[in-house]
Amino acid sequence: MDKIAQEHLVFFKGLMSERAVDSDGIRLIYSSDETENLSFVPDVVLFPISTEEVAAIMKYCDKHDVVVTPAGARTGLSGGMLPVEGGVVLSTQKLNQILEIDDKNHQVTTQPGVITEVLQKAVKEKGLFYPPDPASKGSCFIGGNVSENSGGPKAVKYGVTSDYVLNLEVVLPNGEVIWTGANVLKNATGYNLTQLFVGSEGTLGIITKIVLKLLPHPTMDKLLLVPFFNAEKACEAVSAIFQAGVIPSGLEFMEKDAIRYTLNCFPELSVPVKENHAAHLLIEVDGFDEEQLMREIERIMEVLENFPIDEILFAESAAQKDQLWSMRRKVGEAVKAYSVYKEEDTVVPRYALPNLLKAVKDIGKKYGFQSVCYGHAGDGNLHVNILKGDLSDEFWENGLPVAISELFQVTVRLGGTISGEHGIGWVQKRYMPIAFNSVQLALMKQIKRVFDPKNKLNPGKIFPD
Repeated sequence: MDKIAQEHLVFFKGLMSERAVDSDGIRLIYSSDETENLSFVPDVVLFPISTEEVAAIMKYCDKHDVVVTPAGARTGLSGGMLPVEGGVVLSTQKLNQILEIDDKNHQVTTQPGVITEVLQKAVKEKGLFYPPDPASKGSCFIGGNVSENSGGPKAVKYGVTSDYVLNLEVVLPNGEVIWTGANVLKNATGYNLTQLFVGSEGTLGIITKIVLKLLPHPTMDKLLLVPFFNAEKACEAVSAIFQAGVIPSGLEFMEKDAIRYTLNCFPELSVPVKENHAAHLLIEVDGFDEEQLMREIERIMEVLENFPIDEILFAESAAQKDQLWSMRRKVGEAVKAYSVYKEEDTVVPRYALPNLLKAVKDIGKKYGFQSVCYGHAGDGNLHVNILKGDLSDEFWENGLPVAISELFQVTVRLGGTISGEHGIGWVQKRYMPIAFNSVQLALMKQIKRVFDPKNKLNPGKIFPD
């Protein structure tokens, strides 16, 4: 650390004492997230405990032109928190209090460092429901969910994070503190700053408080695991279920290798899968009326009779439901354990999902890579895991981006875009011109300059170099 940076460290330690950490071990931990094997080591990691401390940090860093990168639980998959220019990592780990659960208005006010599943369980105790549930809900922070506009299996029926954010307290890059909106369900007062910050990937400000809308918690659910002999037909069945008038609370796609790797990696999961099963759909319906749920299940069954399926597994107990959902949530972890990989987060209108899956496999054959596909089929959101396997380092660095560009071009032609819920961050920014033209990108860059004219807050993200 140079002389000037040492002066900064003196200030941070004076402000925060032992919560300003420059040890090699902590700096290394905060050099990476779950994105591939990338690592950028910061100079110091700060752990503020209040909005006032965040404001003091940002005001100081703005005055001295110090780069700040916000970090949550570091579960991201697009490199959104990587401190690519060093400087300060500002962790929200200690901003971890649920401040108020307002059961009269069905709202919760929380700090950003609360684990998503912890928040869900806390509001459930009052009969309330916060639906967005990313696969990492047991470890990811709610602030990261807001910054990435996270979704998850429940998004197909209930929507994504942006559908629940009512108001945000934000510390701007110059240290000013604002609230972006109001704690109301309708708001037509000026520009919607709240939704501008949702999905902004920590590039416009540091979120320090979040007000979320809640729903009554469903009292019952039904879960099916449906094996298909043809993966594209499984994708076709997704749209057919919706056309039949049923809106599942979860509709997940897993191709054969996704399940095979997961069961091999986690032998405690006991799920009957045959060798000739090409793909599975995990289908859930939920609600408050048993008879209504059974009618929905019967309608789904009528649709599935028109497709090449094997015997359907009905989850009979809570334990069996947990097993099936655990299998789905562990797919990404299992694939990562199997091979170095790149995960693409493509999304198309759900009717185009079979075409997207076919394009993924055709491009894989053309360029010689293996992919493992799974995702939130009800949203048309397909996670494409490209395995490195025996591919050369040269192809991985230079040839694969050409293949990914081709995949994204197909995705956009199908009416989709290049990220459904993982964000752009560091690793996807080169592909942004596929999704947006120069006018659109220029507008976004101008917005960034309004909030962060010095480009010192999470620089190097979202926009191509």
